[in-house]
Amino acid sequence: MNLHQDDSEHGASNDNGPVTVIVTRKAKKGKIKEFEEWMDGIIHEAMKFEGHMGVNIIRPSDVSSNPEYVIIFRFNTYENLKKWQNSEIRKEWIKKSKDVTEGDPKTEIQTGLEFWFTPASARERGSVPPRYKMAMVTTGIVFVLLITLIPQVRQITATLPILLSTLLGVIIMVGLMTYVIMPSITRLLRPWLLNKKSF
Repeated sequence: MNLHQDDSEHGASNDNGPVTVIVTRKAKKGKIKEFEEWMDGIIHEAMKFEGHMGVNIIRPSDVSSNPEYVIIFRFNTYENLKKWQNSEIRKEWIKKSKDVTEGDPKTEIQTGLEFWFTPASARERGSVPPRYKMAMVTTGIVFVLLITLIPQVRQITATLPILLSTLLGVIIMVGLMTYVIMPSITRLLRPWLLNKKSF
């Protein structure tokens, strides 16, 4: 997919946290099946690389009139993303894409808070919520978890050193936010998050 272009064009940084990449590609009309096969192939190759955290595909509602696909994938660090981007196997698959795609790919690389908000924003074709809204939602959820989850974890792990107990609580909290809470909250609050008007 040119699942990636040169990062310097898209504002990527050397952050050590998770990196989300959103790629929009247009399949050639009459070659939808071939495009799907190519997309499946390059995705499976990318998933073999260290740090790959999964792929989501948003297929066009009307393939015949607008065969545009949005591919969202994540790596746990920017460094691991670069290993995939610079790999020979990726270069080979990019060459193959010329036969089944048209136009240049649109690529957006997101780090930080956007990592949690990507699923909702991507469904709006790359629209990212204002940072103050992302910060408000994240702060609210972290606050609730700190006063509910962390005390319970400390109680259960009372025999452990306080630092280890706190670390376990943070790991559980981040896991819940990434895989359970944020996907649900962003779907629920999507109209407000993507509304460009203030309150």
